[in-house]
Amino acid sequence: MNHAEALRAEIARAARTLGAPDDIAPVIERPRDVTHGDWATNVAMTLAKSLGQKPRDLANALLAAMQFDSVGVASAEVAGPGFINFRLDPGFLARGLLPMLADPESWGKLDIGHGARVVVEFVSANPTGPLHVGHGRQAALGDAISTLLEWSGWKVDREFYYNDAGVQIANLALSTQARVRESVGDPVEIPEGGYHGEYIREIAQGYIANHIADAGGEDLDALREFAVAALRHEQDLDLQAFGVKFDTYYLESSLYTDGRVDKTVEALRASGHTFEEDGALFLRTTTFGDDKDRVMKKSAAKGGDYTYFVPDVAYHVTKWERGYHRAINVQGADHHSTITRVRAGLRALSMGIPEGYPDYVLHQMVTVMKGGEEMKISKRAGSYVTVRDLIDEVGRDAVRFFYLMRRGDSQLVFDIDLARSQSEENPVYYVQMAHARMCGIFRVGEIDASTITAQGVDLSVLSEPAEVELIKQLLDFPSVVRGAAEQLEPHRVAAWLMETARTAHTWYHKHHVLGEPEAITQARLVLARAAQIGLSSGLRLLGLSSPERM
Repeated sequence: MNHAEALRAEIARAARTLGAPDDIAPVIERPRDVTHGDWATNVAMTLAKSLGQKPRDLANALLAAMQFDSVGVASAEVAGPGFINFRLDPGFLARGLLPMLADPESWGKLDIGHGARVVVEFVSANPTGPLHVGHGRQAALGDAISTLLEWSGWKVDREFYYNDAGVQIANLALSTQARVRESVGDPVEIPEGGYHGEYIREIAQGYIANHIADAGGEDLDALREFAVAALRHEQDLDLQAFGVKFDTYYLESSLYTDGRVDKTVEALRASGHTFEEDGALFLRTTTFGDDKDRVMKKSAAKGGDYTYFVPDVAYHVTKWERGYHRAINVQGADHHSTITRVRAGLRALSMGIPEGYPDYVLHQMVTVMKGGEEMKISKRAGSYVTVRDLIDEVGRDAVRFFYLMRRGDSQLVFDIDLARSQSEENPVYYVQMAHARMCGIFRVGEIDASTITAQGVDLSVLSEPAEVELIKQLLDFPSVVRGAAEQLEPHRVAAWLMETARTAHTWYHKHHVLGEPEAITQARLVLARAAQIGLSSGLRLLGLSSPERM
C-alpha cells in the first residue's frame, strides 16, 4: 500500500467511526496550489448531509478521529466550505521510494486483472500496401495498451486480423496483373480503386521471377496469393522496424473456408432477428440501438455478397469461443459505425456475450509536417506516408512517443523537424535526457547505481521543495498506471513522463548530489536512483529506450 492509499484508508476508517457507511471510498487529490499541501479531500462535504452535520464541523471531527502518525501526516487543516488539506512528513514521504529501489522491475506493476485473458486487436491492415502513418498510431496505441494491461495483471494476447478477402484484395490482384502485363509490353489499365504505388511494380517483378510459366500474369488466383504474401511480409518488416510483435494472426479468409461466416448467418436467422426485403437479407439491428436495420447479404442483383460487418461478427464469435471474455479493438475513427453493428450481431446470437463486447479504442488521423509543409506521399507507397518513412526520418523512439503523447481520439500533427531536434522543445528528447542526467550522476561519481539501497540513509533531509515535488511525482506512478490501464489511455503515462522529467531537470539544476555533506549526498543518491528507475519504467512501458548518455 503506497502513501496515498494509506491516507485514503485512514480517512475512511475515521469516517466510519463517525457513522459513515462501510463502503465509503474517499477521494483524495493533489491540490492545484502546492502551498495548500500534498493531498486534499472533499469527503466531509460529501458526507455532511447523510450524517446531519455541517461540512466544516464534520471535517474537524474527521481530523480529530484520524491517527496522523500512522500515515505520515505532519499537519492538516480545514479550508473553504469543508475541504481538508494534508501535509506529509518529508521523511515519511521519501520512504515511499524504498520499494522502487528494492524491486525496480516491479515498480508500477499491479494485479487488477488477476491473470484473466484479454485479446487486443490492432493494426489489422488490409494486406494491400505498406503500413501508413495511421496504422503506425494504431500500432503504438495497441502495443502500449497491451503493455499497460500486462503491467496490471492481465494475460494479454496481441492479435492482427488480416482482411485478406473482399473487393480490396481483388483490386490488389488486378493491379499487380496490370503491372505484370506492362512489364511484357501488354499494358493494361489499373482498375478503379486499384493500387498505384511503386511497391506494386516490385511485387509484379517478384511474381515474374518466381512464376516463369505465367510471365504474362494470366493466373489471377496465383497473382493474388503472391501479392498478399508479399505485402504481409512487407507489413511484418514495418512492424519489426517499429518494435511491435503479435502473438496471433487471424485471416479473414479462414472465416469463409472454415464455414464460420455461413454458420454465423444461420445462427442469426435462427435467432429470429433477420428478415428479407427486396431479395436482401437484413439484421434487425434497431432492436439493439442502431438507427436503422442493416443489410447482411446483398440481393442477387447486387452480387449476393455478405456485407463487411457479417465476417466481423463471425470473427468476434471466435474471440469469445477462444476464451477471450474481454476483447479490445484499436481502430481508426472511420470504424465508428462498426461498433453498433458488431455488438448488435453478437447480442442477437444470444450466446451470453455482454452488451459492451468488444471494447473499442478509436483514434483520429495523423498529419505529418516537415519544413512547415504537410507530407502527403511516400516514394514507395505513392499516395501516403508510411510508418517506415517516419522511422527513417526520426527513429523509433520519437515516432512512438509522438504517437502516444496525445489522446488517441484527438487529431495528431507529427512535426518531423521537432521530433529530430535535440532540444528541450522535443518531448522525447527532454524525457530521455532527464534519465541520462540521473545516470550521469552515478557515472561521474563512479558509483554502481544498482547498489543504492537507502539502508542507513536519513531520507528526512530530502526536504527542499524541488526534492519533495520530485518524490511526489515518482510516487504517483502506480496510480497513473492504474488509471491509464482502466481507461485504456497510454497518453497518461506520456504526460507523467514529461512532468517527471520536468521535476527531475529542476532538481538537477537546483541541487548538487556529489560533493555535499555525506548525509545529503547519500539521500540525494537515493532520489537520483529512484528518478532513474521511475523514468526508465515509464519509458519501458511505452516501448521506448532509456539511454544513459545523450
